[in-house]
Amino acid sequence: MTEERIARLNELARKSKSVGLTPEEKQEQAALRKEYLAAIRRSLEAQLDNVYFLEEDGTQTKLKKKDDFRS
Repeated sequence: MTEERIARLNELARKSKSVGLTPEEKQEQAALRKEYLAAIRRSLEAQLDNVYFLEEDGTQTKLKKKDDFRS
């Protein structure tokens, strides 16, 4: 997500608190929030993909995804 889109999201949040938003602006804000959350999730997932546990014997075990535990 670009800095301009984050700035626009913040601008809409400030306007929402002060004077309110039009229906079009509310839709835009909802879309920007959805995009922002998706970007945060992608970033966190990428970070967690690089997490390893150091076992007592010195080996490294990659962090498994939650879905991998069910099988």
